[in-house]
Amino acid sequence: MFDVTVAPAKALDAEPAREPRAYEALVREIGEDGAGEVRDVFWSETCARLQSFRTLSPAQHHARIAREAHSLKSAAGTFGYLRLAALALRLEKTAESLGETEFRALLDQMDAAYAAAHAQEPQG
Repeated sequence: MFDVTVAPAKALDAEPAREPRAYEALVREIGEDGAGEVRDVFWSETCARLQSFRTLSPAQHHARIAREAHSLKSAAGTFGYLRLAALALRLEKTAESLGETEFRALLDQMDAAYAAAHAQEPQG
């Protein structure tokens, strides 16, 4: 639905946490009930995925990390969570070359982007 491009590291902070029109576009496509259900699944799966990343080592699990990051990028892009999608794309593209410290720092950024997106989520 929304394309995600690789942003330079400095630009990610300027990336909005959420594209406000993304959810409305999804509602037009699949209806309010369907969009709400899919969004609820997104939040629970994303929380679990971010926790799962913390149990993995990039040296041993880089292929799995890249696959999971790809899935996260796509899901976050669908809902317009731009910063999270951009960070997931960075993780997907660099999983094989990341050291443990860089990996953990990127996960911290992803956790913060998730929290920021969730905080901007309309209630109701």
